[in-house]
Amino acid sequence: MQFLKQMFTWWNGQTLNTRFYTWRKGERVGSDEFGNVYYRAPSALPASIPERRWVIYNGYSEASMIPPGWHGWMHHRTDSPPGPYTPREWQKPHLPNETGTANAYRPPASILATGKAVNTPDYQAWKPE
Repeated sequence: MQFLKQMFTWWNGQTLNTRFYTWRKGERVGSDEFGNVYYRAPSALPASIPERRWVIYNGYSEASMIPPGWHGWMHHRTDSPPGPYTPREWQKPHLPNETGTANAYRPPASILATGKAVNTPDYQAWKPE
């Protein structure tokens, strides 16, 4: 089953081509608290970008699951990978981005929340005249 997922889907971890490229040219840089693994390889065009960087997600490929330190490294904002991260006491744990799913936030006046439009005192639907 895992072979078929790698063959036909890109959102479940890595594809066969990514696995082959990672095996052939990738240098493992580190991993984060979500189990994502980060790699780099020398660029074919070193004049433009010195190296190529990518991530192999642990499970479903969701870009919001990259922590801020690794995000900066992935986008070449810093040259050195981040060290172990300890959150501050005021920081909340990460929540996945649920936009577009059944768990997405829908305000009470939204047509998606109840199936019909609800007029509340703070919202009036516009009607052309």
